[in-house]
Amino acid sequence: MKALTIQDAPTIILGLQDEIRRSQESRYDHRLHGVLLVAQGMSCLEVSRLLGDAPRTVQYWIRSFENKGLSALVEGERAGRPTRLGTGQLEEVDRILREPPEAVGLSGNLWDGKTLSAFIEKRYKVGLGVRQCQRIFRQLDFRLRKPRPIIARADPARQAEYKKNRKTNGK
Repeated sequence: MKALTIQDAPTIILGLQDEIRRSQESRYDHRLHGVLLVAQGMSCLEVSRLLGDAPRTVQYWIRSFENKGLSALVEGERAGRPTRLGTGQLEEVDRILREPPEAVGLSGNLWDGKTLSAFIEKRYKVGLGVRQCQRIFRQLDFRLRKPRPIIARADPARQAEYKKNRKTNGK
């Protein structure tokens, strides 16, 4: 049988690995395949090279599987870093974001990451970065709105004259 190749394989491999990491089910299936390959006689090093994981990771899967069975391969909860704002504070931020920044004594007419960061620092004495504040917007189901620039000193009469006399490529 003729060997098949995939064009731009390194990029495709990275994309496929990202797809595997996307959901808990696919990560579980990935671990199952690793255990299956070791059970069929491959070494952890060979499996790690084949699947793109660290050898220690594959060893961890095998040991966990031997101790706890299939349940050890299921993705568990990850603790993560605790939130710096409490539930009540987030609810208050949610209410305040529905008003313009001027309502709480800040400049600007739209909320953005910098403005929210300054507000949280001022109100709660908690320093959050701009990116973290942008995550809060997404968490609270807000979407990014960019203000349209206003052309300074634009003359509406001259704009209308330009539009009327403008040539349109032979049409």
